[in-house]
Amino acid sequence: MPKLSINDKIKLNSGYEIPQLGFGVYQTPADQVDTIVQEAFKVGYRHVDSASAYRNEAGCGAAILRSTISRSDIFFTSKVGPKHISYNAAKRIISESIAKTGLEYIDLMLLHAPYGGSVHRKGAWLALVEAVEEGKIRSIGVSNYGVHHLDELEQHIKELEQERGGPGMGGLLSVGQWEVHPWCPRKDIVEWCRKRNVVVEAYAPIVRGQKFGEPGLKNLAEKYGKTEAQVLVRWSLQKGYVPLPKSVRAERIMENANVYDFELSEEEVKELETAEYSPVCWDPTTSELDNYSGQEV
Repeated sequence: MPKLSINDKIKLNSGYEIPQLGFGVYQTPADQVDTIVQEAFKVGYRHVDSASAYRNEAGCGAAILRSTISRSDIFFTSKVGPKHISYNAAKRIISESIAKTGLEYIDLMLLHAPYGGSVHRKGAWLALVEAVEEGKIRSIGVSNYGVHHLDELEQHIKELEQERGGPGMGGLLSVGQWEVHPWCPRKDIVEWCRKRNVVVEAYAPIVRGQKFGEPGLKNLAEKYGKTEAQVLVRWSLQKGYVPLPKSVRAERIMENANVYDFELSEEEVKELETAEYSPVCWDPTTSELDNYSGQEV
């Protein structure tokens, strides 16, 4: 395969590019995130993944604005929270995210979960589409959608095209984000995305450390002189995903990015992947289409 580097980017359906290695800030304390994101920038990360529900967007924005790195070279993601999946709530959250970060635009905005019911999911997606048209957001996508939610979204996009004046008016799905790793490979979702050139982002790529010590993983780490975390990040990159490792420790932030001096064989990539379905985080992908979850409308 072509040699990978920390500077690699992937072209999105929107026409923009996303850095393939991301830095997650889930559960990163709001009063520390500015410093921690700056640390990530020092070692080469250029992609920060936050969310309105993380309550740390402001610190991410401060780190980006304070950095000597050009804004155009940094990719920032946020998300409309699980309880805000409706047109009015999503519009408000998008405006709040812009205000909290102090950024002129957000590179990628996702719907965090497939909640709210069909009507409200369609409305929330429309809010994203309008924000793109207004220049507030550059690319849009979803997180934690199952195939049934993705099929519904595709129908919503077609309906919005008819309602709003033709092709392209329903928005472009550029990115989907899920928990993806060898013990939760989500082949059905990945196949759906591949057919439509939708980029797959992988959160919890290190499986929260819960699979450290597994024989196959341990053997690869020993073979390449790497940590098990580094092998898992490398696996994700070689699968063509956008992994989002997270840490608040400087040495781990550096370690998770130091994955470009070795390469797994095709056989090793295949063997590491299991037939298990063992998510270690929440799993909204299995929720019914009429899951409302206390939506703000």
